[in-house]
Amino acid sequence: HLLDPIVPEALKPRFETTGNLDFATHLKDGERFRVNMYRAGGHTHAAIRRVKAEIPDYNNLHLPPIYGELVEHTMEGLVLVVGVTGSGKSSTLAAMIEHINATRSENIITIEDPVEYRFIPKKSIISQREIGIDVDGYPTALRYIVREDPDVVFIGEMRDHDTVLAAIQAAETGHLVFGSMHTADTMQAFSRILEFFPSHEHGFLRHSLSNTLRAVCAQRLLPAVENFEVGVVPACEVLIGNPTVRQKIREGEDNDLPGVISRCEEGMQSFTHALADMVKKDWITTQTAMDYAPNRDAL
Repeated sequence: HLLDPIVPEALKPRFETTGNLDFATHLKDGERFRVNMYRAGGHTHAAIRRVKAEIPDYNNLHLPPIYGELVEHTMEGLVLVVGVTGSGKSSTLAAMIEHINATRSENIITIEDPVEYRFIPKKSIISQREIGIDVDGYPTALRYIVREDPDVVFIGEMRDHDTVLAAIQAAETGHLVFGSMHTADTMQAFSRILEFFPSHEHGFLRHSLSNTLRAVCAQRLLPAVENFEVGVVPACEVLIGNPTVRQKIREGEDNDLPGVISRCEEGMQSFTHALADMVKKDWITTQTAMDYAPNRDAL
């Protein structure tokens, strides 16, 4: 009953039925928290994470310049930010959405479970739809989203066939779509997307992705050196959907993509290059880089 005062009334039946619940809450001083409640052994457990109320920017997050360039120059297509739980995906995507909000006159619609960062409309109009409160689920929200006349769509998590298909279709019809996925790197993002579809649809899917994909940005948070301005910094792997990448995706030559990334052209970078760069900048120690390196010899 400790959690009773903060659970939204509309969501209580869902917890009783499913034993799981995601929602966001805030204190009177504006501090926001993301809450996951779940039943275990007949008891109620909860994982509660603080979400900073202020929306970060690229500089504060120590992201590569390509993140800003992507948002500046991309008007349509699909941009994915991927990483494991707790890798800073939500903060990165919030920085991207806020940049558009502050610099462009767009209609932005987000579908989130739950809403983490609250955006204040600046040059853009922003509608944040929360699963379980504003709409019953992702499939329903995505079914109607193109009728809501968005320019920019943010899908909080692409977790199944329906959300991935809706994201690709929205990108194909001229929208700029941002989404997140729980995968460790860019290559796993491709395999995860394909897993959501039967094999006989992979040809269609590859063709659609080759036309719509603008970038996949994978990130991991690493402990920074002592006395650095922040406690953790992101190591980022970036794949840009240039003509070479689009051709590789269309023809099923995914295994060639790490080689394309490692050339570091057009803002692309591998985790190995990111780690080396962070050591040179004195953001992380050499030992930390080695601990996280996908290939220690290459690093």
